[in-house]
Order: sequence, then structure tokens, then C-alpha cells
Amino acid sequence: MKLSPPKKNTFWIAVVLGVLGLIGHFEALPFISAYSFWFVVAGFALLLLGLLNKGI
Repeated sequence: MKLSPPKKNTFWIAVVLGVLGLIGHFEALPFISAYSFWFVVAGFALLLLGLLNKGI
């Protein structure tokens, strides 16, 4: 299996999702704190898709 680097937009969206998840875990924010784990999971999943698929 050959991995390819994700596009810049995909990478930054994954980073933003991960950071929102971390902030939601440590700070009490109305919507983000309830789903902080899923923000991090979505960020990692998006990054994984960007690595496995050449066009993303």
C-alpha cells in the first residue's frame, strides 16, 4: 500500500478538528465539549483518508 501526502486543505481541516477536540476537552464550551472526542476522531479519520487516497 502506497501512501501519499494529503492536500494542504485536508491537513489543515484535520488539524482544526483535532485542536477543537482538545480545546473542548479541557475547556467548557457548549457544543464542542459534548463532542470533543468525536472531533478528534473525525480529524484523524480525515487525515487517514487523505493519506490513503491520492485525490483528497
